[in-house]
Amino acid sequence: MTTMLYWQALNRALDEEMAQDENVFLLGEDVGLYGGTYRVSEGLLAKYGEWRVRDTPISENSFTGLGVGAAMLGLRPVVEIMTINFALLALDALINMAAKIPFMSGGQFPMGLTVRMPGGVAKQLGAQHSQRLEHTLMNVPGLRIVVPVTPQDAYWQLHQAIRSDDPVIVLEHEMLYFRKAELETAGTALPMHAALVRRAGRDLSCIAYSRMVEVALAAADELAKEGIEMEVVDLRSLSPIDWETCVQSVAKTHHALVLEEDCRFAGAGAEIVASLQERCFYYLDRPIQRVAGIDLPTPFNAALEAASIPDVQQVIKATRDLLHTQGDSA
Repeated sequence: MTTMLYWQALNRALDEEMAQDENVFLLGEDVGLYGGTYRVSEGLLAKYGEWRVRDTPISENSFTGLGVGAAMLGLRPVVEIMTINFALLALDALINMAAKIPFMSGGQFPMGLTVRMPGGVAKQLGAQHSQRLEHTLMNVPGLRIVVPVTPQDAYWQLHQAIRSDDPVIVLEHEMLYFRKAELETAGTALPMHAALVRRAGRDLSCIAYSRMVEVALAAADELAKEGIEMEVVDLRSLSPIDWETCVQSVAKTHHALVLEEDCRFAGAGAEIVASLQERCFYYLDRPIQRVAGIDLPTPFNAALEAASIPDVQQVIKATRDLLHTQGDSA
């Protein structure tokens, strides 16, 4: 057991996979000499050389397409798209190629492609650099999507993504890179797409993913002071989703709140609520509620930016409303 930052856990996973399998290589903008925008590939160029750690031109669809072709030939490329906002330029390679070639070829071509994408609202990066595009990727059959929130999950899920024969998108929230926590490297990993109950509770199930898990846990701590026990379920994966864990939680608490940073309209939360409502209708005492970002481009102004995404107080209020409790008016 050791203590490690989120980016260090990703770096260690990459290092271990590259050491174990010479077919694993990295490519993307600034992954080599610079060491990655968030230091995730730091030190790997010196260790493995420019043949396996490749700096690319600013051409997302081109180098993602290169990764697709390499995966078809049995290599295991790890593509870093500097920010999920730039992934819009790579959607042809991701949607028309990576997601469909294994199916259209009848399984003749593998697709051991891992694509890492930092994203989310992160301290005044502007509207065009603060997007959450998981809903776009979730709508694509053939893509797997994981959303690690802890260094431990970042470590194991990146290992699992690189070893997978399916294309896997690893969504990393930019506000998580410098979170520190204990990391176990010798234990048994959870299945890549398994959800996890981060905090047990009896009154309400809060289902969240990525950085919003932290917000949910902080809200749960405050609600516990009022005698409200909120269960926090970390999805850990958005495609596929571990519905069984979610249903078990809702069957216990009879109330559900879905929390996401993305905009409310047509976001990931809309699908999560719809699917849970179908699976849990007879368990629910009240309709499932949502707490989500405001439907507008993310403001640059710090105060407006913070107000555009969910915070602890919004989760507390939504919980009280759902349970019809008054709480502390202060």
